[in-house]
Amino acid sequence: MGWKATCAMEERFRFVEDWKRDEESVAEVCRRYGVSRQTGYKWIVRYREGGLAALEDRSRARLTHPNQVVQEVEDALVAKRGEHPRWGPEKLRVFLQREVPEVEWPAASTIGEILQRHGLVRPRKRRRRATPSSTPLAHATAANRVWCTDFKGWWVCGDGQHCYPLTLTDASSRFLLRCQGMPTEEGWRIKPIYEMAFREYGLPDWMRSDNGTPFASVGLAGLSWLSVWWIRLGIRPERIEPGKPSQNGRHERMHLTLKQEIEGTPAANLRVQQRMLEAFRHSYNEQRPHAALGQKTPAECYQPSTREYPTRIAKIEYPSEYEVRRVDPSGGFRWRGASIYATRALAGEWIGLEAIDEERWRVHFSFYGIGELIGGASAVRMPKASKSPLPHSGSEKPRNP
Repeated sequence: MGWKATCAMEERFRFVEDWKRDEESVAEVCRRYGVSRQTGYKWIVRYREGGLAALEDRSRARLTHPNQVVQEVEDALVAKRGEHPRWGPEKLRVFLQREVPEVEWPAASTIGEILQRHGLVRPRKRRRRATPSSTPLAHATAANRVWCTDFKGWWVCGDGQHCYPLTLTDASSRFLLRCQGMPTEEGWRIKPIYEMAFREYGLPDWMRSDNGTPFASVGLAGLSWLSVWWIRLGIRPERIEPGKPSQNGRHERMHLTLKQEIEGTPAANLRVQQRMLEAFRHSYNEQRPHAALGQKTPAECYQPSTREYPTRIAKIEYPSEYEVRRVDPSGGFRWRGASIYATRALAGEWIGLEAIDEERWRVHFSFYGIGELIGGASAVRMPKASKSPLPHSGSEKPRNP
């Protein structure tokens, strides 16, 4: 008749009582109750060892777990998470595999469960996001092809001084070239930061920034004194569209990590803050695996540029068919008996005018087209059809001046 699902304990009790009467063999009692002799003997052994209470259902869970994480490994994971509270399970696993390869570290999913059990996981609020596009940085195909730069907001140190972190990254490898806490955003202070980076790592082909000062201006072609210097070095400046930080998304993602790691714990003063920024740069470049790099670190993917920073910037040379003029301190130049305004950012620089037809000339500063001059006009203008702040197709490579 088999065990009744509604009262298994009662059936087992009756089975044992019938067996105890010793009127039938174990095989006969088992046949009457519709169970195998193996099951019957199992209940008899349990009854002899523990009485009626031993007939209750027992857990089928394994008494040993061969895949259970040993306590030392769990402690190491928790400790490393304490050192890097923003690292997820995959980054922790990759880092520890490199640091201690002789240990068999658990899967990322298991690490996630361990962190959650220790209260080290904060749930994120899920947001609906549009599908990201990599087109704006599609030309960042190799190290030093495109560098990205910006200021990361600001915060106040313990002594009341402001800290404006100036950041510089290589778009392809995500390598953080500079992370310098500045007391102000004034442009004259930041040129030495770029100069040191150029001396250490060489020159990029492009420098991507937003449209704010000192990277750009509201003048002709958005030129600023800083972007003019870049062009003199053979670096093509490119600017994202206003209100579209996603066009510099890789750099902005680094800024989010910087904010999470540093901004919430301002230092006593700017000097101490800079030590924290350098520690962050080391961790970001040398230790933190990056999913977009196949869990490699930026330092593993970056190589310095083959274009060295020049000891002396060469004079700009123009084709023989160009007419060459020098921009005066007021931002203008003489052209066919008239004074034409360009931009003060080019004061003291030589520009070249290329004839399009009898009434129009294309104006160049080194390899960089800055606008057009139409006969009778008093200033160089940007062509009406040229509204994009990204003045290249992605295939053109800047040439050295």
